[in-house]
Amino acid sequence: MENLLEYKDVKHRFGLTDVLHGVNFRVPRGSVTALLGPNGAGKSTALRMAVNLLAPTGGGVEVLGTPSQRVGPAEFRRLGYVADGMELPLWMTVDRFLAWCRPLYPQWDRDMEARLRKDFDLPGNRKLSQLSRGQRMKAALLSNLAYRPELLLLDEPFSGLDPVVRDEFIAGLLEMAGQEGWSILVSSHDIEEVQRLADRVVVLNYGRVLLEESTEDLLARHRAVEVLLEKECAAPPASAESWQGLTSAGRIVRFVETNYSSEAALTERMAQHLPGIASHTATPMPLRDVFVSLVKAGRVTAGN
Repeated sequence: MENLLEYKDVKHRFGLTDVLHGVNFRVPRGSVTALLGPNGAGKSTALRMAVNLLAPTGGGVEVLGTPSQRVGPAEFRRLGYVADGMELPLWMTVDRFLAWCRPLYPQWDRDMEARLRKDFDLPGNRKLSQLSRGQRMKAALLSNLAYRPELLLLDEPFSGLDPVVRDEFIAGLLEMAGQEGWSILVSSHDIEEVQRLADRVVVLNYGRVLLEESTEDLLARHRAVEVLLEKECAAPPASAESWQGLTSAGRIVRFVETNYSSEAALTERMAQHLPGIASHTATPMPLRDVFVSLVKAGRVTAGN
């Protein structure tokens, strides 16, 4: 499968601080990839490298088949980038801003522009400086979506959008990605929204990639497990290699199974590590809970 964006052993340093440590991941054509991580994980740094706002201090980023530091007008016509807090020409009205953008992109779609303006309810005669934060994000999104970029990079795109507009925006992105083969890389703390949008997940923590996996596979192999023991353990129970965050209180043991395949396999694994099991439940986890478990486990590893 063709990759429209690829990070190859990418490193970056701000002064004496290493932000990215040999990052490797890819965004295949037609995929919606979520880039998740806690604050300071390096997500925005990685996205800014793709549009040559930052240069790697090691490794390289390939964008639309071109090294990021050589990305020029031809690539930018196929590339969209929207970030929360990005600079806009605030002295322009919405109408003037869009009129300024149109000639830069020969493939600008006036019908899509009109549809998005209606959906976003943007006042054309208002200056960007007079708009709310959410309205400015809508204007930035519109100015990128209207020229139908092959690769769209979104850094906290839901900031300031109300729930109705979020739903419409996500539905529109899914439709465009499916029909036109767009590739999207989205970084957001709104993980519930991301789960509806992304078919692939990359998790960054401390500037390192914890995993790169399809959303379906990631959710399928994680379960929140609660075990009721026949009697209270005299000592803390042992944890299997695939368990994260094991805790025990009285007869209750809880953990996250990260390699779930079947109830039979889980039962067999528990029998090897836990004495006298009376009953258990294994519950599928939403992406947010899987992410929290991964990051907590990553902090423990980093601390060691």
